[in-house]
Amino acid sequence: MPASHPEPSVTLLLRALERGEAGAGEELMRTVFGELRALARARLRKLPAGQTLQPTALVHEAYLRLVEKDGQSFEGRKHFLFAAARAMHDVLVEEARRKASQKRGGAWRRAGPEALTVAVEAPAEDLLALEDALAKLEARHPEQARLVHLRFYVGLSGAEIAEVLGVSERTVQREWRLARAKLFAELSETGAEDDA
Repeated sequence: MPASHPEPSVTLLLRALERGEAGAGEELMRTVFGELRALARARLRKLPAGQTLQPTALVHEAYLRLVEKDGQSFEGRKHFLFAAARAMHDVLVEEARRKASQKRGGAWRRAGPEALTVAVEAPAEDLLALEDALAKLEARHPEQARLVHLRFYVGLSGAEIAEVLGVSERTVQREWRLARAKLFAELSETGAEDDA
């Protein structure tokens, strides 16, 4: 029976990548590919039918955005996976924007509170409205926006978010309620403007 080789530490690989060591990027990709592909598959499964983007393509696009960005550094596995989920989110939003711009007369539809439950289950217009609302939340309340990203796009539980952010679960619950209320208000305001 061949000796098994322990999986390299993601943190060590990230440090090697930062130092520009040859092969570090490829080894990092091999190490985290399964996790990234599962995350991509989960995100794409929630998109409307007719989606042409494949999980592997989404992983590769997100990964390239992460490792080719100058000055990018990661604290460890969780930080890297959060950044990867954010990069996947950005790819999906860009794809939604591209599709929305191709539609003729594609007026935005009002996004209700169900859009806050799972962001990417909505049609492209609702995803774009939510993205705009998230951008406004991020400008005013960056920690609440980070919590929303960890919940929506990384799929972390309240306990996992508390660990990543270094706060209590109770704080996560309170901030989640506040962030949802702010997003709902922003989406309602956008919907009212569209109806006018």
